[in-house]
Amino acid sequence: MVRYLSLAWIDALSKEVADSTTLASLADSHKIGVTQIVTDGPEGTVAYHLQLGDGAASFGAGAADDEDVRMEQSWATAKAVATGELNAQDAFIKGLIRLTGNQQKLIESQPVFAALDAVFTAVREQTEYR
Repeated sequence: MVRYLSLAWIDALSKEVADSTTLASLADSHKIGVTQIVTDGPEGTVAYHLQLGDGAASFGAGAADDEDVRMEQSWATAKAVATGELNAQDAFIKGLIRLTGNQQKLIESQPVFAALDAVFTAVREQTEYR
C-alpha cells in the first residue's frame, strides 16, 4: 500500500502514466502541462504534475516544466475527490479547487483526463488515504 500524495504514490502514478499506451497516443495530438498543489496535508504542501505532448506523457513530483494550468486545493478536498466523496466538478463550482492558467486548453484536453482516470483507478486500489 502507498499513502496518498506520498512520493511512493507519485512514483506509482508515474510508472502507470509511462506505461499507458492511451496517454502516449493522446500525446501525439494534445499538449498540456498541469500542476496540482495540495495544501495542509500530512506532509505539508505537495506539488505534482502531468506533462503531455510530442508523443510522450509523464507524471512526477513538483511543478510542470511547461505549465499551462495550475490547480490548488486543500488536503481535505483532494482526499474527498480522490475517494469519490466529492465530485470534482462540484469542488470547482464551490471554489474548493482554485484553477489558474489556460482554461481553454484544459477543456480541449478532456480526452487526456478521461484516460488519466484509468491510471488513477489502477493506483487507487493500492492507496491508503490517511
